[in-house]
Amino acid sequence: MTYLAPGTPVMVRNDWPESRGEAHIRTPHYVRGRAGVVVRHLGDFPNPEDLAFARPAAVVPLYHVRFEPSTLWPPPRSAGALLVEIFGHWLEAR
Repeated sequence: MTYLAPGTPVMVRNDWPESRGEAHIRTPHYVRGRAGVVVRHLGDFPNPEDLAFARPAAVVPLYHVRFEPSTLWPPPRSAGALLVEIFGHWLEAR
């Protein structure tokens, strides 16, 4: 398994599995298709998208990814950053 190092710029997959049928998705809608930066690897866990439906679940890495508010919402923007837990199969290194 290849891991994303802290500081790696990433893009969240712009995917909407719930539009194709029943799904359990932990990736928030507002970060899909948006750019962020990996802050840290939080460990490896069975994929909850499969566990929710009692399917065999691959172990996947979970990361903290930081997003700047200006990449997520239109003005007026708040200061600071947003930290979101996202599983590795939703991320692509940029």
